[in-house]
Amino acid sequence: MREAMARGVKPQPLLEADLPSTPGEPRVPPEHEVEAHLFVDDGLVPNNGKLPLILYRHVLSLDNVTGQPERAFEALFKSNGWRGTWIDGIYDFHHYHSTAHEVLGIAQGSAKVQLGGPQGLLVELGAGDAVAIPAGVGHCLIAGDDLVVVGAYPEGQDWDLCRATEADRLKALENIPWVPLPKLDPVFGPEGPVLARWVD
Repeated sequence: MREAMARGVKPQPLLEADLPSTPGEPRVPPEHEVEAHLFVDDGLVPNNGKLPLILYRHVLSLDNVTGQPERAFEALFKSNGWRGTWIDGIYDFHHYHSTAHEVLGIAQGSAKVQLGGPQGLLVELGAGDAVAIPAGVGHCLIAGDDLVVVGAYPEGQDWDLCRATEADRLKALENIPWVPLPKLDPVFGPEGPVLARWVD
């Protein structure tokens, strides 16, 4: 699977039968542990000047999870209507999706990720963190250690793969305004920051 990520090939989705029926309960983080970052068009990556990226710190406690910690994130996202779940890493080139919003959950290990394109924000992510990425917002793995990531998308959305090029940006600028807002926050459902901060 990691070779597929490096080549830019879509990971295989998980089957519904692979997921547990009851998700782990997310820990409600203090307000300071939820960050919102708004990224504007940099000329190559369109980003999203309307919807902020939401970074959730320590949202799942995975210390007592044995076996496959990624199952906790899969079940959590599924319970909130985010589907098309996969387990893999993060592409190590600047990319974004123009036809879907995305959530990434760090199930294991750690990562340094650049958000918002080549001139964007560098963040450190660890097990239990999650990131809700609006359509158009760039993301790229800079470094990772023992990294296992769970990704998902709002129900009914299918992702494309766009790189930091002028041609992809022009196509994406047409697509991004048509991507519908999710019905639920991927982590906190009806009470989460995605619903509070992602508005038309």
